[in-house]
Order: sequence, then structure tokens, then C-alpha cells
Amino acid sequence: MKASKFVLIPILLFLLITCETETEDRTVNFPTYFETTEGEETATYLQVIDFYIQLAKEFPEINIQTIGNTDSGNPLHMVTFNVDGDFNLKKIADEKIIILINNGIHPGESDGIDATMLLYRDLAVGKINPPKNTVLVTIPVYNVGGALNRNSNTRANQNGPKSYGFRGNTQNYDLNRDFIKADTKNAKTFARIFHLANPDIFIDNHVSNGADYQYTLTHLFTQHNKLGEELGGYLNGEMMPQLEKSLADMEWDITPYVNVFNQVPEKGFSQFMDYPRYSTGYTTLWNTLGMMVETHMLKPYKQRVEGTYHLMNKMIAIAEKDGDKIKELRKNASTRHLNWEHYPVAWDIDTTKSSILNFKGFEADTLISQVTGLNRLKYDRTRPFTKEVTYQNYFKPSDSVEIPEAYIIKKGWDKIIDRLELNAIEYSVLDEDSTVTVESYRIGDYKTQRRPYEGHYPHYDTKVESTVKIIAFSEGDILVPTDQIGIRYLLETLEPEAKDSFFNWNFFDVILQQKEGFSPYVFEDEALQMLKENAELKEYFELKKQSDQDFAQNWYAQLDWLFKRSEHYEAAHLQYPVYRVLKK
Repeated sequence: MKASKFVLIPILLFLLITCETETEDRTVNFPTYFETTEGEETATYLQVIDFYIQLAKEFPEINIQTIGNTDSGNPLHMVTFNVDGDFNLKKIADEKIIILINNGIHPGESDGIDATMLLYRDLAVGKINPPKNTVLVTIPVYNVGGALNRNSNTRANQNGPKSYGFRGNTQNYDLNRDFIKADTKNAKTFARIFHLANPDIFIDNHVSNGADYQYTLTHLFTQHNKLGEELGGYLNGEMMPQLEKSLADMEWDITPYVNVFNQVPEKGFSQFMDYPRYSTGYTTLWNTLGMMVETHMLKPYKQRVEGTYHLMNKMIAIAEKDGDKIKELRKNASTRHLNWEHYPVAWDIDTTKSSILNFKGFEADTLISQVTGLNRLKYDRTRPFTKEVTYQNYFKPSDSVEIPEAYIIKKGWDKIIDRLELNAIEYSVLDEDSTVTVESYRIGDYKTQRRPYEGHYPHYDTKVESTVKIIAFSEGDILVPTDQIGIRYLLETLEPEAKDSFFNWNFFDVILQQKEGFSPYVFEDEALQMLKENAELKEYFELKKQSDQDFAQNWYAQLDWLFKRSEHYEAAHLQYPVYRVLKK
């Protein structure tokens, strides 16, 4: 018996060494470009796709497919890792947690591209234990056009890699401003992938700009109050602390995204509010737990990639541990709107609440610039500190709307209907002319940005005037019920006052232009007759002249005011062509 024991131990050691050697050999057989350049360079778009193709050929746990188009003319790819080798995502969603990883939305921020390649390879060869109950889906390079526009100069504030892609896509759109408006083919294809995968967790890998500090890793979770209720509570109270602790245990400290520019972080800062134009703001609309990874631009490239790798691996561990809870929370959230009466369309920081961070930063001095002769900020890395910093990560609604039972959209607004279909919104088409009592909006006021922004001149501070009236609708008009999974998408896009509404993104700008007018010398006589025949109108007219001196001195404005109250004024001007069917 003693002899058997002494024989068994060397055999076990031999087997363990052999397994480790085989894993190392398989890793060597699939090196990434990042590794072959000792962490100084990032793979090109073609190298990335070729790498995943080779993995998919070798490992049955990995599948790569093309889905949809991009503005570059190249397709988007979707790469899935499932230890069971089953890639039917609709089926998998009922059985496992799905994590969707998006990389290269800004191809100069390439950390996630290389980190995800390493992660998939190491899972496949067994260097790290593959998850049993979690499936990974990744878009290897989202901004294909930007990745192909490779250079070494446009990331002026970034420490490596040696060359990289450009932030704008083929049409120069910033794709992380396009999720809700979907101007690009990239965004349209992303929506297809997102709704196909229906991820429980979403990770979008980025590199930060802004202040200098000690951390390599920062996280930008979707704003938890906006995500709301039990789901938001879990994100902020459980998922985020677990991720922070597990990384800190590995000596990879992480802090919330340092949302400051041209000032020092120790003065305090607020959480970044991710509206639906951004990736996590968009994915939140379907109750997905979303986060952006923001590595620090000034840290060495190899260090940033390694940090991103470890963060994603730790998120997989959380998914494995909390998978049942996350599934249950999302299931409950899919019907929580049945208890809602109002929906927030604007948010403000809640100044009555805040968190305290033990923030690890660098002291900074205000010096006289040798370039401008004015004050400049300069961080001193020889003077690190840890200080308590106020972090304002609580928000509260500042305005809301009553949730209607349905919306009716006049036919012909195809850009709107196309985006509803893209996002799996259910609707029906009126099969006959009908009259319906609805709440009707007229655009009462709005402001417009003076500078172009992502192909638009967006509106803001939009106000509507609401009336309840009977409207005649036509066969072919669109009826969209709000009792559906995509209710938040509907409210965010169809309520004009919402930050990223289709109105504010200029989809309805034609209603802002008056098509018919008047010749003053002709209308003058009719205006006089209107005032003679309508004493109430005359009273309002005189009061306005008394209270508004500019109006009183502007003859055309006075005639225009009367014209807009005449029978000649067109009903379509400022009339919002989306109507609200109120709950009974």
C-alpha cells in the first residue's frame, strides 16, 4: 500500500504538468498580435476577424457569423462562446446568462478589442475555467470604418498603442451617440444583434479622457436610478460592489468614471448620465444591466488591456454566481410598467444624497502656461494621495409624462416606423378610417443648438401644449400599444420633451415650418374685420401690445399673430403627428 501511494503522487504531478503544458502549447498556437508585439500594438481589423475565424475552426465552443452591414461596406461580426457548443441564442436565453461585449466603437480605444481576443482564446484552451451557465457574445470591432482608418496621431492624449483606428466611422459619425437615432448602418445592425442576443449584461469597452489619477480601470455603470427599482438596486448595491471588491483583491483597484474636465477630481464629481444616445443608455431601455469600461488613457497600453481582461473575467464570475437572481430581476422588470402611471422624461442630480469615494489621485498645481501665459493645470505623479471625495451618483426625475395606453402615428412617417420595427416594437395598422379621442400635442417652444452635432442640430428645452380632441385617422395609420417590452423605448423616442426623442433629433422638423403665409396688404383688411367682429380677440390683441413693446412696434408680428388665429392658418404647423390614446 505504501508503494502504491508513492507511485500515485508522481503520476498525478506528471498529469498536472502535462495538462498545464498542453494548455500553454495551445495558447502559443493562437497568439494575438497584441502578444507578439509584447503589448505595444493592437490588431488590425482583418487580423481580429482572422483570429476569431481560426478559433472557431479549432474550438467547437466558438462560433463566428456575419450579421448586417456597416457604413464601411463591411459586415459586422458576432462571435459567441458557449461551452456547450449551442449557438441558438433564442433557446440559450432561457437557460443561461448572456453577456454582450462591444469593442471598438471608438477604434482608437482598442483595449477591449485585444482583451476580448485574449479572453476567448484563454476560455477555449482552458487557461481559465470556462463558465457553465454564461454565454459570451461579442462584436469584435463595431466601428469597422474607423478601424480601417488607421493612424498614429489622432489620440493626442493616449499612451499607446503605436497605431490605431479613428474615432469617427466611415461617415464621420461618433457611433456612441447614434444608438437611439440610428443614422448609421452600424447602429441598425447593432439593434439586430442586441435584440437577437437579448443580453442580461452588456459591456462596452472604452478608454477615458479627463483628469489624471492612479487607477488603470474605471467603470461607468448605467445610472441606477434611471434603470430603476429592484434592478437598479441590484446594479448599484450588489453587482458594482462585487466587481470592485473582486478586482481590488487582485490589486486592480477600480473607481467610478472620473467625470471631470479641466478641474481636479478631489473637488468631487457626479456620475455620468447615460441617455439613450449612448450604448448603455440604449440597452437599459430593455432592462439590460449595462456598463462601460473606461481605462485610463495615460496608463501603458499593455496594462490597460490586462485590466480590461481581468474586469471581463470577473464580470463572468458575477454572472455565474448571480445568474438566477439576474434572470428573475429582468423577468420582473419586463412587466413592472403595469404599475406605472408616469414616466420621467428629465433628470437632475439629487443633491440630498451622495456617496464617498476613497479616491486615489495625484496632487495638481496651477502653473503659468509657457504657451498662453495664463493658468494651466499640471498633475504631479510623485505626489499620490488617497482622499475622501464626494461622488454624486443619485438622480431624481425633474419632469414626467402620463403614460398613454397607445400612440397613433400618422402614416407616411417611415423613418419612425423603420426604427420601431428595427427595435422589435409591436404595432398594428388601422384597417379603416376611424375617429378617436386622443391627446394631441402642439410644439409650444423649443431651442436648437447652433452648432452641428452628429449630423443634426438637436433641439432642447422642448415644451408641448396638450389638448384632448377627436381626431379623424385614416386607414394605414399606425397604432402602437405601450403595454410591451419596448415601452421605455417608445416613451424615450415619441415623447417630444424627452432628451433623446425623435423630435429633439430633428425627425419631425418639417412640422416646424409654416407652408402657407399671407400678403400683408391683402390680409390687413381681413385682420381689421376680425377685430371688429370678435371683441374677445381684440381684447387679447390690445393686452399683448401693452405688455410686449417689441410686439407693439412690429407691424408684421401683429399681423402674423392675427393670421395664426384666422381660418387661413394651417393645422399642420407645429402639430406633432403622434397622438396619445389615454388610458380609460
